[in-house]
Amino acid sequence: MKFGLAGAGAMGRNHARVISKLDRAELVAVYDADFKRAKEVAAEYGAEPVKTLEELAEKCEAVSVAVPTIYHLKVGGELMRRGANILVEKPIAGTIEEARELVKIAEEENKVLAVGHIERFNPVMKTLEKQVGYPRFIEAQRLSPFPKRSTDIGVVLDLMIHDIEIILHLVKSPIVSVDAVGIPVITKNEDIANARIRFENGAVANITSSRISADKLRKIRVFQGDAYLSLDYQNQEGKIVKKGLLGLDRKNVPVEKAEPLYLELQSFAEAIREQRDPEVTGQQGLQALQIALQIIDQIKSDNDKFGTK
Repeated sequence: MKFGLAGAGAMGRNHARVISKLDRAELVAVYDADFKRAKEVAAEYGAEPVKTLEELAEKCEAVSVAVPTIYHLKVGGELMRRGANILVEKPIAGTIEEARELVKIAEEENKVLAVGHIERFNPVMKTLEKQVGYPRFIEAQRLSPFPKRSTDIGVVLDLMIHDIEIILHLVKSPIVSVDAVGIPVITKNEDIANARIRFENGAVANITSSRISADKLRKIRVFQGDAYLSLDYQNQEGKIVKKGLLGLDRKNVPVEKAEPLYLELQSFAEAIREQRDPEVTGQQGLQALQIALQIIDQIKSDNDKFGTK
């Protein structure tokens, strides 16, 4: 499969590295608004730098879109209209209207639109999906030092949206209420945030995300009637606790470790070959974005009300 890359920044370079390792795939073309950068990445992975999206679409069946979020519709929409299937990095777009337009274009052009919610491809997700039946309480924490990328968006769209999408996938129930708090520390957007989400089926999720932490941490804990699971995305390991005859039985969860980005891009290619929906569809990306923006709106409203700028 002939792959292309739109966006040769830090994230794009990572995509190029992984695409070059995929089975039955080849990175053939790289596009970036900065042609010099496109040439550098293309040269590193034996691809051709191109100056337009039209050239990129002509040469490729599949394209990873790793441009800034504000350009997802412009770049992704044009590529699909010109015949390419796309995997667009999360969040799917910067606004609900733009996300809906991307979904609409994919449907009209009959193209695969996958959204890069990479934690869905983390090997620990297989454990979650096998062990979780009716989650009652979910606690997710995602902390990291301040990044050198994605500073055009806040921590909710940068980090928290990963956990929002996973929780929606696990709970599968309409949301009743969202209560959120967050503050800007380094950027003009929120750099640390917490959200509490209640679902119609009674489940509750508590999500904390920070990009001003001294250490990296990516964990999720799921409580249900018969078990408690604690899973670590970063180290790809976990534990399950169940009620036993003599108290609580604690066991390590077997996780077959692998690189999530490799599994994500491989799954994207398979969806194209098999002409099926991707693991994370445009509609699912839209739903996660809707909740993320609701959280951001609440944070901004409260900060304006109480004087936090």
